[in-house]
Amino acid sequence: MCSERWRLAYLLFIGSFFTYALRVNISVAIVCMVKSGTSTTTTSSSSNSSNSSNISNISSNVAATTHEGEFDWDKSIQSSILSSFFYGYLFLQIPGGWLAGRFGGKKVLGTCLTVVALATVLLPVLARQDYRYVFALRVIMGLASGSCFPSVHAMCGRWAPPGERSRLTSFAYSGYMVGSIATFIFSGYLCADGFDNGWGSIFYLTGGTCFLWVAAWFWFVADTPESSRRISEAEKHYIVSSIGQKQEANFKVPWRAVVTSKALWVCLVAHFCNNWMHYTLMTSLPTFMKEVLHYDVKENGLLSSIPYMAMFVVSIIGGHVADFLRAHCISTRLTRRLYQATSFLGAGACLVGVGFVNCEHRTLAVVLLAVAVGFEGLCYSGYMVNHIDFAPRYAGVIYGITNTVSTIPGVVAPEVAGLLTPNRTQEEWRNVFYVCGGFTLLGAIVFGGFAQTDTEPWNSVPMEIEYGVTKPETETGNNKAETEMEGEKKAEVYSSLKANASEDSAGEPQQRAAGQCR
Repeated sequence: MCSERWRLAYLLFIGSFFTYALRVNISVAIVCMVKSGTSTTTTSSSSNSSNSSNISNISSNVAATTHEGEFDWDKSIQSSILSSFFYGYLFLQIPGGWLAGRFGGKKVLGTCLTVVALATVLLPVLARQDYRYVFALRVIMGLASGSCFPSVHAMCGRWAPPGERSRLTSFAYSGYMVGSIATFIFSGYLCADGFDNGWGSIFYLTGGTCFLWVAAWFWFVADTPESSRRISEAEKHYIVSSIGQKQEANFKVPWRAVVTSKALWVCLVAHFCNNWMHYTLMTSLPTFMKEVLHYDVKENGLLSSIPYMAMFVVSIIGGHVADFLRAHCISTRLTRRLYQATSFLGAGACLVGVGFVNCEHRTLAVVLLAVAVGFEGLCYSGYMVNHIDFAPRYAGVIYGITNTVSTIPGVVAPEVAGLLTPNRTQEEWRNVFYVCGGFTLLGAIVFGGFAQTDTEPWNSVPMEIEYGVTKPETETGNNKAETEMEGEKKAEVYSSLKANASEDSAGEPQQRAAGQCR
């Protein structure tokens, strides 16, 4: 755990923490920003109800602050500000993945979070000028944030050995759950007791501390094991020999092969189905707890965070168990399918069950919701790491593709929930959970039956240019013999890559000890 690749994982964890902390902080802060006579609750059918938009629902009582709100923003202005992040977030997923592949995830992720942090600390100043500046800043933050997770995927594709891929990737991404929970909890206290009228301190502290992470990121991290100054030769050899690839300076994506890949489409379906459930709960869970379970808002806030605490714990433990199973018991393909199918079916069953629990047994409903979201945590050893399995070289681009399409549920799912619950009854909410259950069943069938982990042939192309070193394009009399020798070596490497591509998965153990379960 003290290796260079795990130091990278720790920094990615903190980076994921800030990616979500800077996204959701305004959902709590806006409760304190507007004057008490102005409603701060977003509707369930608000356009582009983002992950953060209904956290203001969770925390409206946190606004019983000693500071007085400064702005007379009406409900439509507040909804526009809360949803503006996703206007930008949709557009740079795929370009962000390409940029991470071309220039390295270190530069892209570090630059993007620098932009997000700068926009965050500027927000209190510009908010006092005009609300349109807040809207513009949130769009800019969405644009920059759109490249963050594809960059994380690109970094994991170059640093995570196949035998550690599940636990390293799940740990890196688990930071966003902690970021959401911590920002909600501490922002409530800052609203009441912080400086700059309370709400301003939320942006200064979250944005300011992110700059510290940016400095550490650029100082300690390298794009690849080969370019790292701190990695040991033994660890470098282990990673490079396990992954068997080097970064290209002339990064080109085989787009036709990518978009026609069966593995990509199966992964995309799973990503979309999971996000339907995820965004439904993120945006509508507080409303369900209020309308059906009748929790007051203070209880609502704490109880709505419990499921995501369960998700964090399950994602960490699940990643370690997944890598153990892959190493000693079952294939990578079966591990991914088993984890994701269990995630979908377990979460879907619990959500359908929640629809039948009334206010008299509301503790049971909270338990079922926690178990459902806990099951979702298994996805980090399922479809979430599958991009890296079948195309580690292009993992950032592929994640950008699937996440772009899978952001659509963030817009549509809350709209559907609003349409299905006009009278706010338990029976109507039951239909919302039926829809979630339907998507999880579809995802379990598609991913559980067709997911692929074999390295795609288009991922293992021969490398003409190594990272940072340009090969001569023409032969001369002085280097002809050397070029021929290099050509023979490339042919050997290409043959090796093709052989690796035909294995059950990248990094699948070549031999299994006698007596191990299969």
